[in-house]
This record gives sequence, structure tokens and C-alpha cells, in this order.
Amino acid sequence: MTDNQWEVFSYEAVITAAVLYFLAMLAYFFELAVLRTATKESELATVGATAGGVSGAPAAGEPPAPTRRGVVAGRLGLVLTIFAVVIHFVALVARGLAADPNRVPWGNMYEFTISGTFVVALIFVLATTRIDIEWLGPLVTTFVVAALMAAFLGLDDTVLPLPDALNSPWLVIHVVAAVISTGAFTIGALLSALYLVKSRSDAPTGYLARVPDLKVLDRLSYRMHAFGFPVWTFAVLITGPIWAHQAWGAYWNWDPKEVWAFITWVVYAAYLHARATAGWRGRNAAILALVGAATLWFNFIGINFFSSSSQHSYAESVAPEMSVVVGLPGPVEAAQEVGVVVGADHPRA
Repeated sequence: MTDNQWEVFSYEAVITAAVLYFLAMLAYFFELAVLRTATKESELATVGATAGGVSGAPAAGEPPAPTRRGVVAGRLGLVLTIFAVVIHFVALVARGLAADPNRVPWGNMYEFTISGTFVVALIFVLATTRIDIEWLGPLVTTFVVAALMAAFLGLDDTVLPLPDALNSPWLVIHVVAAVISTGAFTIGALLSALYLVKSRSDAPTGYLARVPDLKVLDRLSYRMHAFGFPVWTFAVLITGPIWAHQAWGAYWNWDPKEVWAFITWVVYAAYLHARATAGWRGRNAAILALVGAATLWFNFIGINFFSSSSQHSYAESVAPEMSVVVGLPGPVEAAQEVGVVVGADHPRA
């Protein structure tokens, strides 16, 4: 296959994965609809049994037993998610093979986004094999579908060779660690957000009927952050500086992305330290975790779009149908990304 065919194949695989994620999302939401209906029927049965003096009626507020349709829908959602993750991985491999020479698939914001969403979905699927976390499926699939749509519609860029500063084995190690920790932190943020929502609701109906109690949510969120933090430390404080020294001649350059990555590290370090020493659990810990997620995603997206001085910029705007090398004088030249606006010869045109 030619490079252009690999690129087209990657786009088709991304679209296929997005469709599967969307179908999985629908299956999960159908499961929730069935659960909501069963909850209402259970409440009516409880009221009727209590009024009639029937013993053995289900307790008020007790989650109803899962119905066959709900179980099938939930399993279908998980199976579709697994297939989507496999095809998503194929799309990433094809994207790397579309470059000449072949490279890792994170040369621009589009590629970073499809790589990051893959890791989020993969961590969710792997987590379901160890702990009961399938109830997080609706949120994970919704997040992945939204992110893939944003990447495909607003961040797409043609496949280009990596600049010299990005063509390094240390970058591969650095980004792999950063993407893995970002996936873990994202799922931890979803769990923290669920904690805050559930803590303000007394009625376990609908989706909240499937969500575990607050202690379980708090513990799962902590585990995700405890897993992601050492990986993020390895990415930010070890491999990142080594790559920076190799690319730009200095371990620390006060680059906006470096600063925000360190801010993210400080927030998550404070989160873990507060839980371990000050007994910060529950609502305060969840809020601090969401603050960390906000700094993380601003670093991932915001810096690329709003900073004109970052050496990590992968989202430069350029004139229509022109290729422009965005360069700065001195050692920064090699770190700049080549921006290309999709023209008539683009595989998706």
C-alpha cells in the first residue's frame, strides 16, 4: 500500500471506531433506560405491596434486579467498545505507516487526540477485567465519541514527517508515558465528577442506580490517580527533560507546556499528599482531582492554541492551501511543527 492509501485507511478506521463507540454508547444508554423503567416499576410494586400488607416486598430505594434486556445491552456495549478499541489501534498503526519515513502517530494535535482517546478507552476496557467498572461505560464512550468528532472535524491535518526535535526515541518514551497517565487521570476525573453528582442526589434512580456508593467512587478515583501519578512523574520530570536537552540543549526552558505540566504535577501531588496525610477524602479530594484534570487538559489543548511562544506547538494556523514552516530564530527552529491546511489533494478532500 502507498502512503496515501495508508492515510485513507487510517481515516476510515477512525470513522469505523467512532461509529462502534457511538453504538456502544447507545447500548449503554439503552441499558440505563431499561434500568430506569425497572426502578419505577420496583417503586410502584413496593408502594402497592406496602399498602396491601404483603411481606417480602423490595425495600424502598433498593436498586432493582437487572433485567435480561438490560444485561444484554450492557454486555453488547462492552463488546462494541472492545471492537472499537481494536479498530482504533489499527487506525493509529495505519497513521504511522502513512508517513515517510514511518513514525509514531503523534506528529500533530489530531494524532495526539486519537492516541489519547485510544488510551482512555483501552484503560477502561482493561479495568473491567479487574474491577466492576462497566457502569462507567456511558461516560467513557460519550467522551471518546465527542473527542474523536472534535479531532476529525476541527484538528485534522495531513501526514507529515516529524521535525528533527520530535524524531527522537526519548520523545516516544516521553509521550507514551504522558498519554498513559492522561488516560488514567481522565478516568479518575470522570469518577470524581460522578462522586460530586451522586453526593448531591438522594434518589438512586436512572444512571445513579448503577453507580456504586460514594466510598467506592472515592476509592476508585484514588486508585486511578495513584496509578497515573508515577507515570506522569516519569514523563514530566525524567524523560521530558532528557528529550528537551537532546532537542534544545537545556533540561528546562520555561516553555509554557513545561510550566503547565509541572503545575499539573504539583496539583496531583497535592491531591495524593492530602489524602495520605490530611485525610482529604470525598468532596474536597474530588474537587482537587478535577482541578488537576483542568490543568492537564489545558496543557494538552489550550497551550497549543493560545500560546505563540511554546516550543511544543502542534496547532499553528496557516494561510489557506499553503504549506508554511513556522520557525523562530535560534535553537527553537527544530521544535516547530509544519502546519498544512487541507487542500484539494488531501485524502479526505
